[in-house]
Amino acid sequence: MQQSNKRIYLFEVDFFRIVFILGVLANHTTTLVTHKISTHSMPYEILMATHISLHFTRMGFMFVTGLVLFMNNYFKPMQILKFWKKRYLGVLIPYLSWTAILTGAENHSSLGDFLENWAHLSVYADNYYMYYILVTMQLYLIFPLIVWLFKRFLSYHHMIVIISAVVQLGMLVFIKYQLPNIDTSGWPYLLKNYGFNVFVYQFYFIMGGCAAIHYQEFVAFIRKWHIWFGVSSLVFACGTVLLYFYNVHVLNLTLNKAEEVHQPFIFIYDVVIIGYIVWLGLRYADLRKNYLPKWITNFVAIGAKISFGIYLSQTLPLALMFVVLSSLPSGNGWVLLVMLPFIYIITALMGYALSYFFYKVPPFGFLIGRPQHIRKSGQNLNLFVLKFYYSQNYFTT
Repeated sequence: MQQSNKRIYLFEVDFFRIVFILGVLANHTTTLVTHKISTHSMPYEILMATHISLHFTRMGFMFVTGLVLFMNNYFKPMQILKFWKKRYLGVLIPYLSWTAILTGAENHSSLGDFLENWAHLSVYADNYYMYYILVTMQLYLIFPLIVWLFKRFLSYHHMIVIISAVVQLGMLVFIKYQLPNIDTSGWPYLLKNYGFNVFVYQFYFIMGGCAAIHYQEFVAFIRKWHIWFGVSSLVFACGTVLLYFYNVHVLNLTLNKAEEVHQPFIFIYDVVIIGYIVWLGLRYADLRKNYLPKWITNFVAIGAKISFGIYLSQTLPLALMFVVLSSLPSGNGWVLLVMLPFIYIITALMGYALSYFFYKVPPFGFLIGRPQHIRKSGQNLNLFVLKFYYSQNYFTT
């Protein structure tokens, strides 16, 4: 940690952000490659069996969101309307912009058809990995209530986390073993599409909030038990392969259900591997000043600032890579499996470079929630009606 303008700069948070967003891209790139491999081949089976181990990145993103929101808002009087105004404007402008861009890339018979599809995507977030934005906006709505809960029960924060974990586990057992047998066709959208519902991720926000409030205690705990977190992460990652075969060959689940993140085993795996990544972030913060090359620390610092933009714009590099793979002759699945790391690196670098371009070149900053200001004749001229910077973490800005 380092004092800067009386604010503590947590370099490990930079690390969390870049690791989780690059993990999200790894997850989605793997999905892309599986679509190009025969479903009756060994390479396909290998990818499907190992793919589920990458899903922790979604929950890691949720954890960091809770951590950062609490760091920014818990330790000062909360003005709810001001909080909502800043957060909703900060996220809605890039969100609506990207839904318009992605909708516009499709074929439309008329302007009315485009507007209808844009409105649908903006409301339901059911394509292009936009669900995270919908979940985040739900979180902003109930966030003041979560803050009140922690402040009201000051002596019971650990109990709140335990209760949240029990509720989370019970909810996942119901989702996996009971919900498939229930007709949900008449249910409200956010209940039948539970992956878009903030309450399915409630534990990770609560855990992030408690970690932020008791940060020194949290850091000490992670440092003490980091070996346990590391070994457990490896064991549970291997266990996800067995889970896949159990889901497919014992429970006879569909591939979508077998790969779903909302499973009790995955919940435990998510918790331990997030703990281990937190330790890696702490080690990064320890080593960054004297032991790591400057290009690495710059890559992490910039990547943290543009991580939200990488998430929003990921469809473009993924789509480009899909076009490239589609133009290649139908090849052996083993070749694509071997090429997967290189495909991922190229996709990740394209996503990083694209968001960095938006970050540095006016007026495109609004696309990643960081609208630029320019200096002219000694004065800052605001290019947009939006008069503030979107920032998920003042500790890293």
